[in-house]
Amino acid sequence: MSAAAGQVFVHESSYVDEGAQIGQGSKIWHFCHIMPDVVIGERCNLGQNVVVMNRVRIGNNVKIQNNVSVYEGVVLEDDVFCGPSMVFTNVLNPRSHVSRKDQYRKTLVRRGSTIGANATVVCGVTLGEYSFVGAGAVVTKDVPAYALVAGVPAKRVGWMCQCGERLPESGVGTCAVCGSSYERSGDGIRRKDSPRK
Repeated sequence: MSAAAGQVFVHESSYVDEGAQIGQGSKIWHFCHIMPDVVIGERCNLGQNVVVMNRVRIGNNVKIQNNVSVYEGVVLEDDVFCGPSMVFTNVLNPRSHVSRKDQYRKTLVRRGSTIGANATVVCGVTLGEYSFVGAGAVVTKDVPAYALVAGVPAKRVGWMCQCGERLPESGVGTCAVCGSSYERSGDGIRRKDSPRK
């Protein structure tokens, strides 16, 4: 593991394989396994029984709750929240007797996204920045930035502010909690003070 002594907490019951990089201030709690060639940013918190597979990239200030496996092909940007027992996949059509290691699909979870407890994110999708996946949802397609999705399969049921509060039904307007303003941007919304993309 690459990290300065005293800057990273790893519980004695966890394994961090040689070659993993863990940023300053990060905490790895009970019964976790961090594989080689993993990069975990600063100030991350991995709860009990988290597995992070080879070549996964995790940004800064990411919270991964208990019983989550982050498979090869998953990228978590800064400030992502993964709720307890949520599930990632990395192959669309797995079979025990057929090796598909060359068919892993990338799953990109953009900055600030929240994935609720027991949700499933099928591989090959992108969760837009500050999107919010409700507990138990099954995500099978891309989720727009700031969208609130729920259900099986997941469908957009609203819009969420960057601060985590629900926005007006249209998504356009001002957050009643933090005062951030949003406007239409194509088929979605964006913060008014956000740079145009």
